[in-house]
Amino acid sequence: MSVTTKTTGREARLARASRPAGPTGSGPVPPTAARRRPRSAESRRRLVALTMLAPALAGLVIFFAYPLVASIFYSFTRYNQLQEPEFVGLLNYRFLFTQDPQIGPAVVNTLWFVVILVPVRIVCGLLVAGLLSRAKTATGFWRTLFYLPALVPPVASVVAFVFLFNPGTGPVNQILKVFGIEGPLWFNDPAWSKPSLVIMGVWVMGDIMIIFLASLLDVPRDLYEAASLDGANGVQQVRHITLPTIAPVIGFAAVTGVIAALQYFTEAAVASGVASGKATIGGGTAAQLGYPGTSLLTYTELLYQHGFANFQFGYASAMAVVLFVITAVVLVFTMRRISVFRPEES
Repeated sequence: MSVTTKTTGREARLARASRPAGPTGSGPVPPTAARRRPRSAESRRRLVALTMLAPALAGLVIFFAYPLVASIFYSFTRYNQLQEPEFVGLLNYRFLFTQDPQIGPAVVNTLWFVVILVPVRIVCGLLVAGLLSRAKTATGFWRTLFYLPALVPPVASVVAFVFLFNPGTGPVNQILKVFGIEGPLWFNDPAWSKPSLVIMGVWVMGDIMIIFLASLLDVPRDLYEAASLDGANGVQQVRHITLPTIAPVIGFAAVTGVIAALQYFTEAAVASGVASGKATIGGGTAAQLGYPGTSLLTYTELLYQHGFANFQFGYASAMAVVLFVITAVVLVFTMRRISVFRPEES
């Protein structure tokens, strides 16, 4: 009788121990509690993810979303930061599209940099990257040499180039004289001011050159060997192997280059100030804006002038909104036209 009782008690304890514990440590887990645990774990994971993303989200809201909304609001007002904004409706946009005499040259110059500077930098960067990818000796030295100019601050690069291309005392024209060539006025000539900046843009092409170099080195060598066995020459290999393989990188360079050219400001503004003998940009230099003449007047430089020299923040906001819309349209159009940004057809 006692043995049976002990056996039964031991089996009961083993059965209770094998059952999952409830909220109080005994008994089965209620169905609601079983459903609540995975949900709470998922909530914790979401909370951790949001915590990690919080700095980026805060920066996006503070430095992009809020300035964009504020610019749209101020674009419909007359505002100088000294008085309360005065709502004027579409007056700023009407003046921008129909009455501002400086908008035309600024837009033409900006489009010139988009059409000329961006393709020249891409082509030259691709050619230099191709040569460096085939270098057999001192590859590290040559890659460093071509990349170093990209590390120079833009202001310092412009000041150095204005000195080098000085028509009277610059070493470039002095070297040309040795060969019997009369050098142009460069940054002091409206016909040569923009090409001079293009030359400087080629000199600091190390940023896209290093990207092209990495993509060229990533092209499988087996493709070239197979093409050589089929009788393809160097030009055919570049056309049918190299360019299609690195097409996404070229598309990336084109899109980012167009966006940067639409916002071209520092180089043109500093070149205008230094070449005209002015050391400052903004207030007090309105007579030299875009020097020589209006050949270096870009859209963003004019925007800066209206906003921070003339204190026409409402009109400058309207210009900023138009630039944002145009940049977005150009970006969408470019990405639709370039095949590497379109999904592959099945």
